[in-house]
Amino acid sequence: MGRRRQLALSKSIQLALFRDPRAFRMSLLGRILAFFSIFYIKLIRYKAQIFRKLRNEIWDIPEEDYRACFLSEEDKTLPLLPKGDLGFSGSTFFSTSDSAFLVKSLPRHFEHSFFREDLLQPYAEYMSTHPESITVWITDYVYAPYQSLGTIFQTTPAHHIIMENMLCGKEEDPDADRWETYDLKPVDYFFPERDLLPDPFVSQETLSRLADEFPDKIRLARADYEDFKQTIQSDTEFLQSANAVDYSLFLVRFPASSSPSVIGKQNKWRVGFPSTDGKWKYRAVLLDFFWAKHKLHAQAMTGVIQTFNVIGRQGPMTITTTADEYRQKFLALIDSIMEVHEP
Repeated sequence: MGRRRQLALSKSIQLALFRDPRAFRMSLLGRILAFFSIFYIKLIRYKAQIFRKLRNEIWDIPEEDYRACFLSEEDKTLPLLPKGDLGFSGSTFFSTSDSAFLVKSLPRHFEHSFFREDLLQPYAEYMSTHPESITVWITDYVYAPYQSLGTIFQTTPAHHIIMENMLCGKEEDPDADRWETYDLKPVDYFFPERDLLPDPFVSQETLSRLADEFPDKIRLARADYEDFKQTIQSDTEFLQSANAVDYSLFLVRFPASSSPSVIGKQNKWRVGFPSTDGKWKYRAVLLDFFWAKHKLHAQAMTGVIQTFNVIGRQGPMTITTTADEYRQKFLALIDSIMEVHEP
């Protein structure tokens, strides 16, 4: 991503967080002015009250602390730091300067339409009734109400989510170089986005690490093992009910002596859960649940890949499987990296 595009996009995102969406009114002049924009686009918050309730009442994130991550008294905004094109869908990422939150673009229509139209309300209800969920905290959604040349030619994504950053606190840790991250999903699947039809904007480095393998075990006492197992079963049951597949467990581990800070509710799998062997602390979160089996793009891709598989015989695939089958394989994967260990 070019520097000019980065600066323009980060500015658009930050201004959206301090713009009252209730004051926005679409107009013909606004449409015309917005249409000729290539890099800078006007963004506004989507369903701001839903996200504010989650932040303040469910996740215990004070609004002043949240705003402070994006705002400074001197120049009104703190710079969002580009993290590169990290996603397999060509998503772009920024982090706040304190690393508390990530901004992720959703460039593909079937992903952001699924989240808005199908998942958002059930997600808000589920997170409200399951405060210990390890499903990722999505704290805001901003989008472009006007179409522009930048969005048409895909130089500037028009839809972005803001979510918690599981690497929060790493930069202040003297042992930051010992932090490890793993993006885990069932590895026995064939991944068409990597092996058949990769996005032209996705780097080879990104494609090479589509799914990690965890080379160790998370060692837990029996009660903690059962508690985590119940949590992951509940979370994946919710995702299955939404017909979602291809989600992953993002696992972070760092030395047990480290105590990095986080913003909001101090859930044990967000702060860092200590293993019983005394060597590591772990953070875990479920994310990337924007591929829904019932969306038109997923249905079309399923047909194409099933036809290809008659010839290629690549085996089971993430997007041709059912939500139930994917969940069962995912749970088996999670169970395989857990170990009951009583010190």
